Amino acid sequence: MTTDAPEARRNASSSLRRALSILMYLAEDDSHPQGTSLTHLADGLQMSKSTVLRLVGPLRDNRLVDQDPESGHYRLGPQNALLGQLYLERLDIRRTASPLLHALAHEVREAVHLVSFDPPEIVYIDKVESPQAVRMHSRIGGRQPAYCTATGKAFLAHAADDVLDKVMVAGMPARTPATITSPEQLHAELARIRERGYAVDDVENERDIRCVAAPAFNHSGAVVTAVSISGPASRVTHDRLAEIGRQVTETARALTDRLGGVVPTQVSGE
Repeated sequence: MTTDAPEARRNASSSLRRALSILMYLAEDDSHPQGTSLTHLADGLQMSKSTVLRLVGPLRDNRLVDQDPESGHYRLGPQNALLGQLYLERLDIRRTASPLLHALAHEVREAVHLVSFDPPEIVYIDKVESPQAVRMHSRIGGRQPAYCTATGKAFLAHAADDVLDKVMVAGMPARTPATITSPEQLHAELARIRERGYAVDDVENERDIRCVAAPAFNHSGAVVTAVSISGPASRVTHDRLAEIGRQVTETARALTDRLGGVVPTQVSGE
């Protein structure tokens, strides 16, 4: 019976982790857009040059790493683009978000929605019911105007001007006494959303219903979906907004991370 198999497995696992660290280093090294030298790569990873050369060989063979023939610098290879594209094509947002939505609903004890954007409206694509007796009446597949909902404003805060124009041209009638109905007010509200990182529907769409929402972003920094917490204004009070905003923002950012997305720099979330 051989006794060196566990040691061999440990060595292989260690080599794999170090090879993956090369990929991640090249992906995150913004200071060398034209590629990284062997010396810089070895110093940055605290490995010897011989070790880097040994580990980078299989990565080059599989086009995960390319080497410039003139400078000798290393950079990410084209196979990474293929892997990323396949990952995005096979991604199921509802399934990816589901455990996060359930955890959030359990924490806040209010209804949680996952929403897509079909200007000038938002569409509920998933929902976790509140465990409390008084609940919000909404359904998967239902639509609401974007300009007066928290999720809609979370999308609009990061939308292109032509999308925002489309929403305003469709009309902004008052649905409650608190509804924002002027373009000037809406622009000011969207600026506040970008500053704090989450949106609030302060009884603007339905009487006695208050909602808080935050956007989740894709790999290009565009809003791909939004997560909201909704409930009666008597429970989702003004005193709770900051805490609920923090909770929904953390969930949306966790979803962004699972989607391989990036949060734009203008979103402070502070």
